[in-house]
Amino acid sequence: MGLFERYLSLWVALAILLGITTGTLLPGLYEFVANLTYAHVNLVVAVFIWAMIYPMMVQVDFTAIKNVGRKPQGLILTLVINWLIKPFTMAALGWLFFKVLFADLVDPATATEYIAGMILLGVAPCTAMVFVWSHLTKGDSGYTLVQVSVNDIIMIFAFAPIAAFLLGLSSITVPWETLLLSVMLYVVAPLIAGILTRRHLLRGGHNKLEHWLQHSKPTTVLGLLATVALLFGLQADRILDNPYAIGLIAIPLLIQSYGIFFIAYFAARKMALPHNVAAPAGLIGTSNFFELAVAVAISLFGLTSGAALATVVGVLVEVPVMLTLVAFANRTRHWFPQPSV
Repeated sequence: MGLFERYLSLWVALAILLGITTGTLLPGLYEFVANLTYAHVNLVVAVFIWAMIYPMMVQVDFTAIKNVGRKPQGLILTLVINWLIKPFTMAALGWLFFKVLFADLVDPATATEYIAGMILLGVAPCTAMVFVWSHLTKGDSGYTLVQVSVNDIIMIFAFAPIAAFLLGLSSITVPWETLLLSVMLYVVAPLIAGILTRRHLLRGGHNKLEHWLQHSKPTTVLGLLATVALLFGLQADRILDNPYAIGLIAIPLLIQSYGIFFIAYFAARKMALPHNVAAPAGLIGTSNFFELAVAVAISLFGLTSGAALATVVGVLVEVPVMLTLVAFANRTRHWFPQPSV
């Protein structure tokens, strides 16, 4: 592992501190950046995430993707976790904490909005950041690509009815522009760029490809750190103004995140999946498609609502949680069989 990857937790902590500090000292700058949006997708965040994903797409051996159909267990596990378990456990935890355990700490209307925000996170499995977590666990990049792509296709059809059912709404307006633009920006565009780049590099031989990949590694980590700093900078005022509320919301979100991962991870172990499929399968369900969740929360409940705040807290806890799970997955690699060649 390189210097960036070896001390990634430290760099992320410094990026969080930098984001909160600069967000407090330079609110005008972050207000300007916050307004650079299209269909609720922040274009600066999109650039940083693209910088993370593009080098990993170049790593994908696209000729190996056809082999996923011969080993569908990891894909099936991902879909079961994302669509049959995660949304409903998130709703149950929200109800348990804000209608029972925290009932005396939060007024009923606000509690209902917090639950709604949690539900929206639970119905929006991750699209972009999964590639980073898969990369950090040495996951099968081609398999991860298929897992994410199939997930996105299902999300187009399943997000609205599941969210409407769990929120108790007769209808829900899905910001299709946000959903489709995010998929284009975070999956389709870097995928096409990765295919073209890989083909171009391979014309100069495999060594040229390996040289390019080796030198592009810092780009992924720098993109992650820039994204973290920007997200925390954009939310600095909320973090400092509502530490009590953020702490309450974070508790069930943390339980959900770790719980979903361990359900998927230990199921993968029971299924004897190779580690390079098992780790991404666990991490996909744990991570969230925060752009979509935030956009829907704002459109349904308003920018200053408890639902919007809950989705933002989901963004804030995700990176630290995912780093701990990446570390755990890497330390338990020996639990799983070696991938077949």
